[in-house]
Amino acid sequence: MTDKLENYLDWVRDAHAMEEQAETMLKKMADRLEHYPALEARIHQHIQETQEQQRLVKTVIDRFDTSSSTFKDFTGKVAAMGQAMGGLFASDEVVKGAISGYVFENLEIASYSSLIAAAELVGDTEGKRIFEQILEQEKAMAQWLYDNLPEVTRQFLIRSETPHVEAKR
Repeated sequence: MTDKLENYLDWVRDAHAMEEQAETMLKKMADRLEHYPALEARIHQHIQETQEQQRLVKTVIDRFDTSSSTFKDFTGKVAAMGQAMGGLFASDEVVKGAISGYVFENLEIASYSSLIAAAELVGDTEGKRIFEQILEQEKAMAQWLYDNLPEVTRQFLIRSETPHVEAKR
């Protein structure tokens, strides 16, 4: 196996681990959203997309007969980042969670942009097609968060000033 192909397959396995971590983070956030129905609905939609993305990335791994169980290092790094983001959750957790989600989506965008270039170079046209499809979903989610973050922030600030109303979730 060439170094190019080895690197490519490592990155594909990393992407699979990243999607697993994304699902975990999204589910935790969705479970805590009670008063932000638009954000909650979009996160639930992206959870479904993320699950499909995991399946698609796994098909790339399977085509090369490569184990997807060697994710410990990357998963640990992503999990640590997720925990750090999770540590941000306080009285303003919905705002910080939306910001963290936007940051994570951009990590995914960068990862899939790199994977597309690598897939092209190693001649994996099916992988390239899959990563382009996933990239569009990640861009759409990042754009949605970017576009809706001001409204989430406004809703939070209004709720936080209203007596006996919980704002953070």
